[in-house]
Amino acid sequence: MPLALFALAVVAFGIGTTEFVTMGLLPQIADGVAVSVPDAGNVVSAYALGVVVGAPLLTAMGARVPHKRLLLMLTGLFVVGNVASALAPNYGLLFAARILAGLPHGALFGVGAVVASKLVAPDRAARAVSMMFLGLTVANIVGVPAGTALGQQLGWRWAYAAVAVIGVLALAALVRLVPHQPRGEQAGVLHELRAMKNKQVLLGIVTAVVGFGGYFAMYSYLVPMLTHLTGISDSSTTLVLALFGVGMTLGTLVAGPLTDRALRPTLYGGFALLAAALVTLHFVIGHLVPALIVITVTGGLSALITTPVQMLLMTKAHEAPTMAAASNHSAFNLANAGGAWLGGLVIAAGWGWSSPTLVGAALALVGLALAATGGYLDRGSRASKVVLASPAPDTHRAPGKTPTGVCPQDPSA
Repeated sequence: MPLALFALAVVAFGIGTTEFVTMGLLPQIADGVAVSVPDAGNVVSAYALGVVVGAPLLTAMGARVPHKRLLLMLTGLFVVGNVASALAPNYGLLFAARILAGLPHGALFGVGAVVASKLVAPDRAARAVSMMFLGLTVANIVGVPAGTALGQQLGWRWAYAAVAVIGVLALAALVRLVPHQPRGEQAGVLHELRAMKNKQVLLGIVTAVVGFGGYFAMYSYLVPMLTHLTGISDSSTTLVLALFGVGMTLGTLVAGPLTDRALRPTLYGGFALLAAALVTLHFVIGHLVPALIVITVTGGLSALITTPVQMLLMTKAHEAPTMAAASNHSAFNLANAGGAWLGGLVIAAGWGWSSPTLVGAALALVGLALAATGGYLDRGSRASKVVLASPAPDTHRAPGKTPTGVCPQDPSA
Protein backbone atom coordinates (compact mmCIF):
# COMPACT_ATOMS: atom_id res chain seq x y z
CA MET A 1 0.00 0.00 0.00
CA PRO A 2 1.40 3.44 -0.97
CA LEU A 3 2.59 5.83 1.72
CA ALA A 4 0.10 8.38 0.39
CA LEU A 5 -2.60 6.38 2.19
CA PHE A 6 -0.91 7.32 5.47
CA ALA A 7 -1.48 11.00 4.69
CA LEU A 8 -5.16 10.31 3.98
CA ALA A 9 -5.44 8.32 7.21
CA VAL A 10 -4.02 11.28 9.18
CA VAL A 11 -6.75 13.49 7.66
CA ALA A 12 -9.39 10.91 8.68
CA PHE A 13 -7.87 10.72 12.18
CA GLY A 14 -8.27 14.48 12.62
CA ILE A 15 -11.85 14.40 11.32
CA GLY A 16 -12.82 11.52 13.62
CA THR A 17 -11.29 13.26 16.62
CA THR A 18 -13.00 16.62 16.11
CA GLU A 19 -16.37 15.01 15.32
CA PHE A 20 -16.63 12.96 18.51
CA VAL A 21 -14.47 14.80 21.07
CA THR A 22 -17.19 17.41 21.57
CA MET A 23 -19.51 14.80 23.11
CA GLY A 24 -17.08 14.16 25.95
CA LEU A 25 -16.58 17.87 26.70
CA LEU A 26 -20.15 19.18 26.78
CA PRO A 27 -20.10 20.15 30.50
CA GLN A 28 -16.84 22.08 30.02
CA ILE A 29 -18.11 23.77 26.85
CA ALA A 30 -21.38 24.69 28.58
CA ASP A 31 -19.48 26.35 31.43
CA GLY A 32 -17.07 28.06 29.04
CA VAL A 33 -19.73 29.78 26.93
CA ALA A 34 -22.33 30.16 29.72
CA VAL A 35 -25.12 27.92 28.38
CA SER A 36 -26.85 24.76 29.60
CA VAL A 37 -25.47 21.32 28.72
CA PRO A 38 -28.43 20.61 26.35
CA ASP A 39 -27.74 23.89 24.54
CA ALA A 40 -24.06 23.00 24.36
CA GLY A 41 -25.12 19.71 22.76
CA ASN A 42 -26.41 21.72 19.82
CA VAL A 43 -22.81 22.32 18.69
CA VAL A 44 -22.70 18.57 17.88
CA SER A 45 -25.70 19.11 15.60
CA ALA A 46 -23.99 22.19 14.14
CA TYR A 47 -21.05 20.06 13.02
CA ALA A 48 -23.40 17.46 11.52
CA LEU A 49 -25.25 20.24 9.68
CA GLY A 50 -21.94 21.39 8.22
CA VAL A 51 -21.21 17.86 6.99
CA VAL A 52 -24.62 17.41 5.36
CA VAL A 53 -24.47 20.76 3.57
CA GLY A 54 -20.76 20.83 2.83
CA ALA A 55 -20.36 17.38 1.27
CA PRO A 56 -22.33 18.07 -1.94
CA LEU A 57 -21.69 21.84 -1.98
CA LEU A 58 -17.88 21.79 -1.72
CA THR A 59 -17.60 18.73 -3.94
CA ALA A 60 -19.58 20.56 -6.62
CA MET A 61 -17.50 23.73 -6.22
CA GLY A 62 -14.30 21.71 -6.59
CA ALA A 63 -15.48 19.52 -9.45
CA ARG A 64 -12.79 20.82 -11.82
CA VAL A 65 -10.00 21.22 -9.27
CA PRO A 66 -7.25 18.54 -9.40
CA HIS A 67 -7.68 16.08 -6.55
CA LYS A 68 -4.50 16.87 -4.65
CA ARG A 69 -5.10 20.62 -4.71
CA LEU A 70 -8.70 20.07 -3.61
CA LEU A 71 -7.52 17.89 -0.71
CA LEU A 72 -5.16 20.65 0.41
CA MET A 73 -7.85 23.34 0.17
CA LEU A 74 -10.37 21.25 2.13
CA THR A 75 -7.83 20.34 4.81
CA GLY A 76 -6.92 24.02 5.12
CA LEU A 77 -10.61 24.84 5.68
CA PHE A 78 -10.73 22.06 8.29
CA VAL A 79 -7.82 23.68 10.15
CA VAL A 80 -9.46 27.12 10.00
CA GLY A 81 -12.73 25.71 11.36
CA ASN A 82 -11.03 24.11 14.34
CA VAL A 83 -8.92 27.19 15.10
CA ALA A 84 -12.13 29.25 15.01
CA SER A 85 -13.73 26.72 17.40
CA ALA A 86 -10.82 27.05 19.83
CA LEU A 87 -10.97 30.86 19.78
CA ALA A 88 -14.77 31.35 19.74
CA PRO A 89 -15.59 33.86 22.53
CA ASN A 90 -19.30 33.00 22.84
CA TYR A 91 -21.90 30.36 22.06
CA GLY A 92 -23.11 31.87 18.78
CA LEU A 93 -19.64 32.06 17.26
CA LEU A 94 -18.81 28.56 18.53
CA PHE A 95 -21.96 27.25 16.83
CA ALA A 96 -20.91 28.93 13.57
CA ALA A 97 -17.33 27.66 13.93
CA ARG A 98 -18.53 24.07 14.31
CA ILE A 99 -20.57 24.41 11.12
CA LEU A 100 -17.44 25.71 9.40
CA ALA A 101 -15.35 22.81 10.76
CA GLY A 102 -17.93 20.30 9.49
CA LEU A 103 -18.21 21.71 5.96
CA PRO A 104 -15.12 19.94 4.50
CA HIS A 105 -15.76 16.62 6.30
CA GLY A 106 -17.77 14.80 3.63
CA ALA A 107 -15.88 16.28 0.69
CA LEU A 108 -12.54 15.29 2.28
CA PHE A 109 -13.67 11.70 2.69
CA GLY A 110 -15.20 11.64 -0.79
CA VAL A 111 -12.17 13.05 -2.58
CA GLY A 112 -9.83 11.04 -0.35
CA ALA A 113 -11.63 7.79 -1.15
CA VAL A 114 -11.36 8.45 -4.90
CA VAL A 115 -7.67 9.36 -4.58
CA ALA A 116 -7.00 6.23 -2.50
CA SER A 117 -8.73 3.96 -5.01
CA LYS A 118 -6.58 5.34 -7.85
CA LEU A 119 -3.30 4.79 -6.02
CA VAL A 120 -3.51 1.00 -6.40
CA ALA A 121 -4.55 -1.66 -8.89
CA PRO A 122 -8.34 -2.03 -9.33
CA ASP A 123 -8.45 -5.32 -7.41
CA ARG A 124 -7.10 -3.56 -4.30
CA ALA A 125 -9.25 -0.41 -4.41
CA ALA A 126 -11.45 -1.30 -1.44
CA ARG A 127 -8.41 -2.15 0.69
CA ALA A 128 -6.93 1.26 -0.12
CA VAL A 129 -10.16 3.04 0.82
CA SER A 130 -10.40 1.05 4.06
CA MET A 131 -6.87 2.17 4.95
CA MET A 132 -8.07 5.77 4.89
CA PHE A 133 -11.08 4.85 7.03
CA LEU A 134 -8.67 3.23 9.47
CA GLY A 135 -7.67 6.72 10.60
CA LEU A 136 -11.29 7.36 11.58
CA THR A 137 -11.51 4.20 13.69
CA VAL A 138 -8.15 4.81 15.37
CA ALA A 139 -9.43 8.26 16.33
CA ASN A 140 -12.07 6.54 18.47
CA ILE A 141 -9.35 4.60 20.30
CA VAL A 142 -6.67 7.29 20.66
CA GLY A 143 -7.75 10.71 19.42
CA VAL A 144 -11.12 11.08 21.17
CA PRO A 145 -10.01 9.81 24.63
CA ALA A 146 -6.80 11.88 24.43
CA GLY A 147 -8.66 14.98 23.26
CA THR A 148 -11.28 14.53 25.98
CA ALA A 149 -8.61 14.18 28.66
CA LEU A 150 -6.77 17.24 27.33
CA GLY A 151 -9.96 19.29 27.30
CA GLN A 152 -10.90 18.23 30.82
CA GLN A 153 -7.47 19.06 32.23
CA LEU A 154 -6.52 22.23 30.35
CA GLY A 155 -9.85 23.47 29.01
CA TRP A 156 -12.07 22.49 26.10
CA ARG A 157 -10.43 24.98 23.72
CA TRP A 158 -7.19 23.02 23.84
CA ALA A 159 -8.93 19.97 22.36
CA TYR A 160 -9.89 21.91 19.22
CA ALA A 161 -6.43 23.50 19.10
CA ALA A 162 -4.88 20.01 19.15
CA VAL A 163 -7.12 18.95 16.27
CA ALA A 164 -5.96 22.01 14.30
CA VAL A 165 -2.36 20.88 14.84
CA ILE A 166 -3.29 17.43 13.52
CA GLY A 167 -4.76 19.18 10.47
CA VAL A 168 -1.50 21.06 9.86
CA LEU A 169 0.44 17.77 10.09
CA ALA A 170 -2.03 16.23 7.64
CA LEU A 171 -1.43 19.14 5.24
CA ALA A 172 2.31 18.52 5.34
CA ALA A 173 1.81 14.78 4.75
CA LEU A 174 -0.53 15.44 1.81
CA VAL A 175 1.97 17.83 0.19
CA ARG A 176 4.81 15.35 0.59
CA LEU A 177 3.17 11.99 -0.12
CA VAL A 178 0.08 12.33 -2.36
CA PRO A 179 0.84 12.38 -6.11
CA HIS A 180 -0.85 14.69 -8.58
CA GLN A 181 -4.03 13.20 -10.07
CA PRO A 182 -5.40 15.24 -13.00
CA ARG A 183 -9.12 15.47 -13.59
CA GLY A 184 -10.58 13.94 -16.74
CA GLU A 185 -11.63 16.07 -19.70
CA GLN A 186 -15.31 15.70 -18.74
CA ALA A 187 -14.75 16.80 -15.12
CA GLY A 188 -17.28 19.30 -13.88
CA VAL A 189 -20.28 19.69 -11.65
CA LEU A 190 -22.77 18.65 -14.33
CA HIS A 191 -20.77 15.48 -14.98
CA GLU A 192 -20.85 14.64 -11.27
CA LEU A 193 -24.56 15.42 -10.95
CA ARG A 194 -25.42 13.21 -13.95
CA ALA A 195 -23.74 10.31 -12.18
CA MET A 196 -25.90 11.00 -9.12
CA LYS A 197 -29.03 10.33 -11.19
CA ASN A 198 -28.10 6.64 -11.36
CA LYS A 199 -30.84 4.76 -9.50
CA GLN A 200 -28.25 2.49 -7.89
CA VAL A 201 -26.41 5.52 -6.48
CA LEU A 202 -29.64 6.98 -5.07
CA LEU A 203 -30.66 3.60 -3.64
CA GLY A 204 -27.20 3.22 -2.13
CA ILE A 205 -27.51 6.58 -0.36
CA VAL A 206 -30.91 5.64 1.07
CA THR A 207 -29.45 2.30 2.16
CA ALA A 208 -26.67 4.18 3.98
CA VAL A 209 -29.11 6.52 5.75
CA VAL A 210 -31.32 3.68 6.98
CA GLY A 211 -28.65 1.04 7.60
CA PHE A 212 -26.20 3.33 9.41
CA GLY A 213 -29.18 4.61 11.40
CA GLY A 214 -29.33 1.18 13.02
CA TYR A 215 -25.80 1.62 14.33
CA PHE A 216 -26.44 5.14 15.62
CA ALA A 217 -29.71 4.20 17.32
CA MET A 218 -27.63 2.01 19.62
CA TYR A 219 -24.39 4.00 19.81
CA SER A 220 -26.09 7.26 20.77
CA TYR A 221 -27.36 5.65 23.99
CA LEU A 222 -24.53 3.24 24.69
CA VAL A 223 -23.17 5.22 27.67
CA PRO A 224 -26.51 5.38 29.58
CA MET A 225 -27.10 1.71 28.77
CA LEU A 226 -23.72 0.87 30.30
CA THR A 227 -24.30 2.93 33.43
CA HIS A 228 -27.95 1.97 34.02
CA LEU A 229 -27.98 -1.67 32.94
CA THR A 230 -24.42 -3.02 32.90
CA GLY A 231 -23.43 -1.25 36.11
CA ILE A 232 -20.29 0.40 34.72
CA SER A 233 -19.20 3.64 36.38
CA ASP A 234 -19.12 6.90 34.46
CA SER A 235 -15.32 6.96 34.62
CA SER A 236 -15.08 3.51 33.00
CA THR A 237 -17.34 4.19 30.01
CA THR A 238 -14.44 5.79 28.10
CA LEU A 239 -12.58 2.48 28.22
CA VAL A 240 -15.63 0.65 26.86
CA LEU A 241 -15.96 3.17 24.05
CA ALA A 242 -12.28 2.60 23.26
CA LEU A 243 -13.03 -1.13 23.16
CA PHE A 244 -15.82 -0.36 20.69
CA GLY A 245 -13.22 1.53 18.65
CA VAL A 246 -10.93 -1.51 18.68
CA GLY A 247 -13.78 -3.53 17.19
CA MET A 248 -14.29 -0.85 14.52
CA THR A 249 -10.59 -0.96 13.64
CA LEU A 250 -10.60 -4.74 13.25
CA GLY A 251 -13.80 -4.54 11.19
CA THR A 252 -12.23 -1.94 8.89
CA LEU A 253 -9.16 -4.14 8.33
CA VAL A 254 -11.40 -7.08 7.37
CA ALA A 255 -13.81 -5.01 5.26
CA GLY A 256 -11.27 -3.98 2.60
CA PRO A 257 -10.18 -7.46 1.41
CA LEU A 258 -13.74 -8.82 1.66
CA THR A 259 -15.14 -5.93 -0.39
CA ASP A 260 -12.46 -6.38 -3.05
CA ARG A 261 -13.43 -10.05 -3.29
CA ALA A 262 -17.23 -9.71 -3.22
CA LEU A 263 -18.83 -6.32 -2.65
CA ARG A 264 -22.51 -7.12 -2.32
CA PRO A 265 -22.15 -10.33 -0.26
CA THR A 266 -19.97 -8.38 2.18
CA LEU A 267 -22.65 -5.70 2.43
CA TYR A 268 -25.44 -8.25 2.93
CA GLY A 269 -23.48 -10.14 5.56
CA GLY A 270 -22.54 -6.95 7.38
CA PHE A 271 -26.16 -5.79 7.74
CA ALA A 272 -27.45 -9.24 8.73
CA LEU A 273 -24.75 -9.80 11.34
CA LEU A 274 -25.16 -6.25 12.69
CA ALA A 275 -28.88 -6.87 13.22
CA ALA A 276 -28.12 -10.16 15.00
CA ALA A 277 -25.49 -8.52 17.21
CA LEU A 278 -27.86 -5.70 18.22
CA VAL A 279 -30.58 -8.18 19.20
CA THR A 280 -28.02 -10.17 21.19
CA LEU A 281 -26.85 -6.99 22.93
CA HIS A 282 -30.42 -6.33 24.02
CA PHE A 283 -30.44 -9.57 26.00
CA VAL A 284 -26.87 -9.51 27.42
CA ILE A 285 -26.46 -5.81 28.25
CA GLY A 286 -27.05 -6.56 31.94
CA HIS A 287 -24.10 -8.97 32.14
CA LEU A 288 -20.65 -7.37 32.09
CA VAL A 289 -18.42 -9.83 30.21
CA PRO A 290 -20.95 -10.91 27.52
CA ALA A 291 -21.93 -7.25 27.04
CA LEU A 292 -18.31 -6.18 26.49
CA ILE A 293 -17.77 -8.99 23.97
CA VAL A 294 -20.92 -8.17 22.00
CA ILE A 295 -20.15 -4.41 22.08
CA THR A 296 -16.72 -5.08 20.58
CA VAL A 297 -18.22 -7.34 17.90
CA THR A 298 -20.90 -4.73 17.16
CA GLY A 299 -18.19 -2.13 16.64
CA GLY A 300 -16.50 -4.41 14.12
CA LEU A 301 -19.74 -5.09 12.26
CA SER A 302 -20.63 -1.40 12.07
CA ALA A 303 -17.29 -0.81 10.33
CA LEU A 304 -17.79 -3.82 8.09
CA ILE A 305 -20.63 -2.10 6.21
CA THR A 306 -18.85 1.24 5.77
CA THR A 307 -16.34 0.23 3.08
CA PRO A 308 -18.76 -1.75 0.86
CA VAL A 309 -21.32 1.08 0.90
CA GLN A 310 -18.61 3.58 -0.04
CA MET A 311 -17.30 1.35 -2.84
CA LEU A 312 -20.80 0.59 -4.12
CA LEU A 313 -21.52 4.29 -4.57
CA MET A 314 -18.16 4.93 -6.23
CA THR A 315 -18.59 1.92 -8.51
CA LYS A 316 -22.05 2.86 -9.67
CA ALA A 317 -21.06 6.50 -10.23
CA HIS A 318 -18.00 5.10 -12.12
CA GLU A 319 -16.39 7.96 -14.05
CA ALA A 320 -17.74 10.66 -11.70
CA PRO A 321 -17.45 9.03 -8.26
CA THR A 322 -16.44 12.03 -6.13
CA MET A 323 -19.93 13.44 -5.48
CA ALA A 324 -21.32 9.97 -4.73
CA ALA A 325 -18.45 9.21 -2.35
CA ALA A 326 -18.92 12.52 -0.52
CA SER A 327 -22.70 12.08 -0.33
CA ASN A 328 -22.15 8.88 1.63
CA HIS A 329 -20.94 11.02 4.53
CA SER A 330 -23.96 13.29 4.32
CA ALA A 331 -26.00 10.09 4.55
CA PHE A 332 -23.89 8.99 7.52
CA ASN A 333 -24.74 12.16 9.45
CA LEU A 334 -28.42 12.01 8.53
CA ALA A 335 -28.34 8.46 9.90
CA ASN A 336 -26.73 9.82 13.05
CA ALA A 337 -29.58 12.27 13.60
CA GLY A 338 -32.34 9.87 12.58
CA GLY A 339 -31.05 6.88 14.54
CA ALA A 340 -30.56 8.94 17.70
CA TRP A 341 -34.07 10.40 17.33
CA LEU A 342 -35.74 7.00 16.95
CA GLY A 343 -33.74 5.55 19.83
CA GLY A 344 -34.81 8.46 22.01
CA LEU A 345 -38.47 7.93 21.07
CA VAL A 346 -38.59 4.34 22.35
CA ILE A 347 -36.80 5.29 25.58
CA ALA A 348 -39.25 8.15 26.14
CA ALA A 349 -42.12 5.73 25.47
CA GLY A 350 -40.99 3.67 28.45
CA TRP A 351 -39.54 0.66 26.61
CA GLY A 352 -36.35 0.78 28.65
CA TRP A 353 -32.73 1.79 28.15
CA SER A 354 -31.93 -1.29 26.02
CA SER A 355 -34.77 -0.67 23.55
CA PRO A 356 -32.61 1.33 21.08
CA THR A 357 -30.76 -1.90 20.28
CA LEU A 358 -33.99 -3.38 18.88
CA VAL A 359 -34.67 -0.20 16.91
CA GLY A 360 -31.14 -0.49 15.54
CA ALA A 361 -31.67 -4.13 14.59
CA ALA A 362 -34.87 -3.24 12.73
CA LEU A 363 -33.13 -0.44 10.81
CA ALA A 364 -30.22 -2.76 9.94
CA LEU A 365 -32.69 -5.29 8.51
CA VAL A 366 -34.38 -2.58 6.45
CA GLY A 367 -30.92 -1.58 5.24
CA LEU A 368 -30.33 -5.22 4.28
CA ALA A 369 -33.62 -5.27 2.36
CA LEU A 370 -32.69 -2.09 0.48
CA ALA A 371 -29.24 -3.48 -0.34
CA ALA A 372 -30.81 -6.72 -1.56
CA THR A 373 -33.20 -4.71 -3.73
CA GLY A 374 -30.21 -3.01 -5.32
CA GLY A 375 -28.64 -6.41 -5.91
CA TYR A 376 -31.83 -7.70 -7.50
CA LEU A 377 -31.99 -4.70 -9.84
CA ASP A 378 -28.34 -5.35 -10.68
CA ARG A 379 -28.86 -9.02 -11.49
CA GLY A 380 -27.07 -10.22 -14.60
CA SER A 381 -24.37 -7.57 -14.26
CA ARG A 382 -21.03 -7.85 -12.46
CA ALA A 383 -22.62 -6.34 -9.36
CA SER A 384 -20.15 -7.76 -6.85
CA LYS A 385 -17.08 -6.57 -8.71
CA VAL A 386 -15.39 -3.31 -7.79
CA VAL A 387 -14.83 -1.55 -11.12
CA LEU A 388 -13.69 2.06 -10.99
CA ALA A 389 -12.10 4.38 -13.47
CA SER A 390 -8.53 3.36 -14.24
CA PRO A 391 -5.98 4.13 -11.52
CA ALA A 392 -3.46 6.92 -11.84
CA PRO A 393 -0.19 5.88 -13.42
CA ASP A 394 2.33 4.40 -10.99
CA THR A 395 5.15 6.88 -11.16
CA HIS A 396 7.41 4.57 -9.14
CA ARG A 397 7.53 1.66 -11.58
CA ALA A 398 10.30 1.11 -14.05
CA PRO A 399 9.82 2.62 -17.54
CA GLY A 400 8.04 0.36 -19.98
CA LYS A 401 6.54 -1.89 -17.30
CA THR A 402 2.83 -2.46 -16.92
CA PRO A 403 1.30 -2.21 -13.43
CA THR A 404 0.15 -5.51 -11.98
CA GLY A 405 -3.46 -6.27 -12.78
CA VAL A 406 -3.77 -3.66 -15.55
CA CYS A 407 -4.17 -4.65 -19.18
CA PRO A 408 -1.68 -2.77 -21.40
CA GLN A 409 -4.24 -2.32 -24.18
CA ASP A 410 -7.15 -1.28 -21.92
CA PRO A 411 -6.26 0.11 -18.45
CA SER A 412 -9.84 -0.18 -17.26
CA ALA A 413 -10.15 -3.88 -18.11
